[in-house]
Amino acid sequence: MTSTTYLPAERLQQILDSAVDTGIIILDVDGIVVSWSKGASNLLGWTEDEMLGKTLLGIFPADKDAAGLLAAELADAKANGRGGGEGWRFRKDGSKIWAVGETTPLFTDGQGLTGFVKILRDRTKQRRTESALRERTRALEVLNRAGAILARENDLERLVQAVTDAGVELTGAQFGAFFYNLVDHAGESYMLYSLAGAPQEAFSRFPMPRNTAVFAATFSGEGIVRSDDITQDPRYAQNAPHAGMPEGHLPVRSYLAVPVISRTGEVIGGLFFGHADTGMFSEESERGLLGLAGEAAVAIDNSRLFEAAQRELEERRRAEEALKELNAHLEDLVAQKTDELTRNAEALRQAQKMEAVGQLTGGVAHDFNNLLQIIVGNLDTLLRNLPADAGRLRRAASQAMNGAERAAALTQRLLAFARRQPLDPKPVDANGLIRGMSDLLHRTLGEIYELEIVLAGGLWRTEADPNALESALLNLAINARDAMSNGGKLTIETFNAHLDEAYSANHAEVAPGQYVAVSVSDTGSGMDAEAVARAFEPFFTTKDQGKGTGLGLSQVYGFAKQSKGHVKIYSEIGQGTTVKIYLPRLLSGQVDEATVDRMPVPEAGFGEIILVVEDDPDVLAYSVESLKELGYHVLEAKDGPTALHVLVFNLPVDLIFTDVVLPGGMSGADLVAKARELQPAVKALFTTGYSRNAIVHQGRLDKGVHLLQKPFSVKDLAVRVRSVLDL
Repeated sequence: MTSTTYLPAERLQQILDSAVDTGIIILDVDGIVVSWSKGASNLLGWTEDEMLGKTLLGIFPADKDAAGLLAAELADAKANGRGGGEGWRFRKDGSKIWAVGETTPLFTDGQGLTGFVKILRDRTKQRRTESALRERTRALEVLNRAGAILARENDLERLVQAVTDAGVELTGAQFGAFFYNLVDHAGESYMLYSLAGAPQEAFSRFPMPRNTAVFAATFSGEGIVRSDDITQDPRYAQNAPHAGMPEGHLPVRSYLAVPVISRTGEVIGGLFFGHADTGMFSEESERGLLGLAGEAAVAIDNSRLFEAAQRELEERRRAEEALKELNAHLEDLVAQKTDELTRNAEALRQAQKMEAVGQLTGGVAHDFNNLLQIIVGNLDTLLRNLPADAGRLRRAASQAMNGAERAAALTQRLLAFARRQPLDPKPVDANGLIRGMSDLLHRTLGEIYELEIVLAGGLWRTEADPNALESALLNLAINARDAMSNGGKLTIETFNAHLDEAYSANHAEVAPGQYVAVSVSDTGSGMDAEAVARAFEPFFTTKDQGKGTGLGLSQVYGFAKQSKGHVKIYSEIGQGTTVKIYLPRLLSGQVDEATVDRMPVPEAGFGEIILVVEDDPDVLAYSVESLKELGYHVLEAKDGPTALHVLVFNLPVDLIFTDVVLPGGMSGADLVAKARELQPAVKALFTTGYSRNAIVHQGRLDKGVHLLQKPFSVKDLAVRVRSVLDL
């Protein structure tokens, strides 16, 4: 006969209290608390004395039938051996956490069910990160939809309405309006162009807004105005005859307004958004609205240019008819000039559209890179520290890392299209680069495709980022493969090319001169004229849903433009497609090519000290922990002034690892310059998720500057830090 040995109650409580980050609660069969761990106190705020003899109803949301939820959880545990779930749970002080809980039954020999064990874990941070990612994704989708509409719309009324509608959706406003900056003869009124979220009648009986203190900042272009409660703003209700909003006016408490400024500096008008509740708009709302206002300004400028071009064309048509009677030769000249104007107007419109979309996607990609750095960094830490026998957790972390890396690649393609990726150009022999890619291209295409490489003799050298050029060629090969679903032939050719003044006149963005050309041709299905015209736009694709991101050709376009080159597509339905990349000929002296260190992950030397400067607390924590793990002594600062204070009152440091964009009015480049006045020998490594800043000019890294692009892993950080320290 056997007996069961139970731990003493005091020993059991010690074991329960050792789990300080996990709440462990023991309930009797009626759901009454009989044991409450220190971890539960840490998570929920109540002490054991406060909770003994009570139920857990107080931690459930009051509007969610707390009694029913708790009863169902205990019933599941009793019937199935496990119950629980996840959701918001309330703490003693009224705050809430996102908790994941499991409830299991307790049995003793011969007595049946004696109670339950409930385990709670806090997942609030992960929940909020997921919510932030979802909101950023939603904002990106709204902005992309608005950009696509504005890119193809020339009617001023429709495009301004589209901008106003997008602003309401983006900010969560109840209503919004666009007022054109046209002052009437009395110098007081503005013209209402569009309204969203409310009928026109809602404003028809009110006069147009005057240049009051509240509106002046927007109509003068001073910047964005955001108020959690505009009725508390000192500028509010300072103008006669009304002391605030007129009677019957739509209620406005939360207020958000941004000027729409032309490329000439003229304030075209303003976008205004309101909500009846307070505190509805955030910094995220501001950032999205600034991008939307920039997009609107470009679209309105384009509409004006289009109208001007139309007037010019009409005038030319009249001149053509008049000259037709005088001289047949002049008729030909007029027709030629008219065609030229039409082409130039369309080329200018397309270039402005691509520039506007590039600005928008570059800004959003920057925000994504900061988020991805936190995600990739912490997943990397998990993968390196999870035990080998945690198979399920390691697989989950690996799958999450794969998704994050795909998101990082997607963001890099967005930066490539926006011409914001920091290129590191070197002298390139395109023939040698393509020969080196031959095996990779064969493996990428597969056995049912034929690959022909035709390399020109005497090919000039060019200066370009070889990694970016390889990515561009690989993207073109993948696109060609997908266009040849039943097999076919891919031909890659190189040749020297001269683009003359005549070609440049028809392609305003192309400078005449000598170029190294790489042509990629396939025998696939081809594209029609409309698809060719939109092929370089981000997220545009002719592939089936789920079979492409629509960013491959965008990367090719961004790389070519950022390299001062040109890219051209020739395609016909059923006849295949040819894409030609033109890169400027290298005429200057040689540039040393960097070598790649492929040794194992390097670690710190004896006593090496690194100062990490980063304003994002999560990125700072990851960088500091990773460098300490590699063996470095690490100091940290959140901005430039703090970093200089650290340098003054500590031992000399070997390296400053700093974000380029810092708060407090001092950039990373400014910090390094000031630091070298204190410690002339200190070395510097910059990091950023966005390259339009003080260390990248015309798309190229400044000489002698070392950059680690976000997001990065521990290995990336280790290799880059070691290479800079060993210089």
